[in-house]
Amino acid sequence: MKTTGKITADSLMTLEAYAKWRKLHHGEVIAHRKLRSVPLGEHITVQFESELSMRYQIQEMLRIEKVFEEEGIQQEIDAYAPLVPDGGNWKATMMIEYPDENERRRELARLIGVEDRMFVEVEGHGRVYAIADEDLDRENDEKTSSVHFLRFELTPAMRAAVKAGAAVKLGCDHTNYPAHVTIGPETLASLASDLQ
Repeated sequence: MKTTGKITADSLMTLEAYAKWRKLHHGEVIAHRKLRSVPLGEHITVQFESELSMRYQIQEMLRIEKVFEEEGIQQEIDAYAPLVPDGGNWKATMMIEYPDENERRRELARLIGVEDRMFVEVEGHGRVYAIADEDLDRENDEKTSSVHFLRFELTPAMRAAVKAGAAVKLGCDHTNYPAHVTIGPETLASLASDLQ
């Protein structure tokens, strides 16, 4: 599987080629995704996406749905390619997880607006708040969604600091979910590779 460059229909594998590739590389992709997954408190996980993770997601959707027609392939690309970082940002899927259904319903009501209170903070620089759910609104007056898509735009100085080894915090300052964590060195090294 090609793992760099713009995701286009021509750069994807056929279903047959992907089935063979998947047998050999599925574990590597799962490890890559796990490396880029950052738990924030007990109930939020932020999965920083990459060109590899989104290419894999598209190929998986095509495999599961047995899509081989041009229009269907393009729909999957249109859905997932916007989550590929472009060199000046990090893009992520945020998941809010409460195993108990009643607790989940109650907490999603308490966490309205949480996606807009997510931030990254590069050592020596101010916080960068997420630009959330650019494709569609994922909350209403009663509750927020359990899944949000985030984009963190970093200045050139922030990108240079990350590449030079500055620490980075991931956090949330929502009234009902105050939390922050320093991103681990292996994860941060992977995220630094997204930046230009």
